[in-house]
Amino acid sequence: MALLFRSTPERGAIWQRVFQQEGERIFLGEDAVDDPAAVTHIACWMPPRDLSRYPSLQVVIGVGAGVDHMPPLPEGVALSRTLAPGIEGMVRDWVVMAALALHRDLPAYLDQAARGEWRTHTTCLARDRRIGIMGMGRIGREVAGTLGAMGFPVAGWSRSGTPVAGIEVHGASGLDGFLARTDLLICLLPLTDETRGILNARLLACLPQGARLVHAGRGAHLDMAALRAALDGGQLAAAMLDVTDPEPLPADHWAWSDPRIIVTPHIASQTDPEEGARHALAVIRATRNGQPVPGLVDRAKGY
Repeated sequence: MALLFRSTPERGAIWQRVFQQEGERIFLGEDAVDDPAAVTHIACWMPPRDLSRYPSLQVVIGVGAGVDHMPPLPEGVALSRTLAPGIEGMVRDWVVMAALALHRDLPAYLDQAARGEWRTHTTCLARDRRIGIMGMGRIGREVAGTLGAMGFPVAGWSRSGTPVAGIEVHGASGLDGFLARTDLLICLLPLTDETRGILNARLLACLPQGARLVHAGRGAHLDMAALRAALDGGQLAAAMLDVTDPEPLPADHWAWSDPRIIVTPHIASQTDPEEGARHALAVIRATRNGQPVPGLVDRAKGY
């Protein structure tokens, strides 16, 4: 068994060290592959266009937490998304930062600072800012626990409505009620056919007037025109986005210069190279031993 790793030379050097220490074979880039039939696993953000070159391929490993960008794979080739503790912690940190920034009116203060304007705004107590989290997977639960411990009333929403200890979770049929009690909405959903475009005009209209939006899911969840209309109409007071549609966001896009929005360039998490390599090793060994593949993606569900 051998793994083909497609990434930067800097990350490749770390993966190569880890694989050599563990006695596993690795190719850094397609040009280094001297025996395509030896490649059983490929770790990448995007796989090679022609996978027929690798007749022994068993698993493609997405090096990020999301795999919605992945193309269809050949029959019999599994897809794994990277499970790395650092990813969850980094996204949690970004989301908590963003939630606090909007809670304390940072966009307004940054706009004033650019004009040299010294003016205060009324401060809302944490106990009076109801937070709602769409997407109650591992990261959603971590965010809920952190913000709840800070005194915010927190509720969650997922299509399944699977209970989470200590958190009020709404299911698919309870979306409107969940939105109505949410002053600050956080999106952490995976991108599927069902969630594409979910942050639309109708959904935003269900939030209380003057709500705030933190978006760290996927760009295609959010209708950017609906966001602008909600801001202009006062339905939303502010938003902080780590993902956008399109992405990358063009330099002349209106969102960059809108003082009610803070945009970061999809940096809420970055997979630590060593953690990514360790996940790939776990996938290879599980495959070799006929065990369940860590991070196996259900392609029908999209996650």
